[in-house]
Amino acid sequence: MKKIKILTITLVIVAVTMIAFFGVYIPVQNRMENQVREYDLAMDLKGSRNIRLKVNTETETTIKDAEGNKVEDSANLTDEEIAEKGYTKEEKAKNGEEVKNIENYKTSQKVIEKRLQKLGVSNYIIKLEEETGDIVIELPENENTDHVVSNLSTVGKFQIIDSETKEVLLNNQDIKQAKVMYGSGNNSTSANNGTTVYLDIEFNKEGSKKLEEISNQYRKTENEATQNTTSQENTTTEENTTSEENATNTEATNEKKITMNIDDNEIMSTSFEEPVRTGKLQLSIGSASNDKDTLQGYIDQASSMATVLDTGNIPVKYDVNSNQYILSDITENETELAIYIVLAVVVIALIVWIVRYKALGALGVISYIGFVSLYMIIVRYTNVVLALEGFFGMVVALALNYILVNKLLTQKEDRKEVYKNFFIKIIPIIILVITFCFIRWTPISSFGMAMFWGIVLIVLYNIAVTNSLLKIETGKEK
Repeated sequence: MKKIKILTITLVIVAVTMIAFFGVYIPVQNRMENQVREYDLAMDLKGSRNIRLKVNTETETTIKDAEGNKVEDSANLTDEEIAEKGYTKEEKAKNGEEVKNIENYKTSQKVIEKRLQKLGVSNYIIKLEEETGDIVIELPENENTDHVVSNLSTVGKFQIIDSETKEVLLNNQDIKQAKVMYGSGNNSTSANNGTTVYLDIEFNKEGSKKLEEISNQYRKTENEATQNTTSQENTTTEENTTSEENATNTEATNEKKITMNIDDNEIMSTSFEEPVRTGKLQLSIGSASNDKDTLQGYIDQASSMATVLDTGNIPVKYDVNSNQYILSDITENETELAIYIVLAVVVIALIVWIVRYKALGALGVISYIGFVSLYMIIVRYTNVVLALEGFFGMVVALALNYILVNKLLTQKEDRKEVYKNFFIKIIPIIILVITFCFIRWTPISSFGMAMFWGIVLIVLYNIAVTNSLLKIETGKEK
């Protein structure tokens, strides 16, 4: 019975170790993908992306008619045609002098920082050059970096306007939040099966009132001529029916519509089926799909729109002036060498246990390997950004665990006293580590977070696993 229990625990530890060191691979679209999350490495270990956002200095040309209204679709007009029609051409800077001031620069920096946080970037450096208004950002390099960068220079000006008069009906000030949602297609048609991605826009109290009024005003109305045609279809001639249908079509083309714009780019133009009283607009992005890459494209698109809507618009128009990848000062060879040194020290220390404590030492080795493996998995899934200091924090946690297990191996009688004395002694370390976790400087917070989860695991793992193994071996299991 004792051997079965030890074997069971050992097999579980072996399984955890295999996951931690080799991963879990499953087939995804004819290729094997590791489902275990990678480490979130800080910029000092993985390199960084340096972005400079420069204040836009370009001008834009606007064509206006004799009444001063903007002429749509004027891009292909020649100067002669403009003169013939009595139009005028105006040149205007995209960033007027009234826009380029320190208050707007600081507001832009805050909005960009909100976007970084909403996009899940926790490890970044952002600086404002107050004299020029340029914003310099340093980001960790990973598979999402390009997606993040694409959201930084977008102004994010949201407007719902009258399609004809161009009157602004709703804007950024009316939005409470925006988020990405998903839904499953229930249609039996194969083309409509799969997952649909939605952009969900929730308006604030004032915006909800406006939305209800707008959705009622710009509502698709049922044509009275169509009703008359339906009620009299048995008594009217085919010619009358045809003329009434034409009247219906003419009236339908005159129905009022709204246009939704982001950064003056039209997203959609429509009218409402019925008044919207929920204070929410839900827009489908793309079509329903089961293809992973297609869905990811829709998700990225919806995520970008939700990010710019949820964080507000940037008052200054910026351009990405430079986008450079900066290599880490610490090479992969140096990182691997450090890991090999730590592993060599650990192996030697574990051999000492086997030589000194025999069978009990072997159980200590099994327990310690399980601790290391579980610790590696926990660090990946608890948003620990591993800087060089975080790596050092993990080494310290491994050392503390070794000290505790060694004390447990030497104490065969009252192990409760071992736990008590050990945790009393490391209370100052625990307080310091918790403090470090709340410091927003990456090297310190990385060390604090790595140590915090290490100490939590030391407490729980050794009470649950190490203590159980040693009790089984010494024949003192209750």
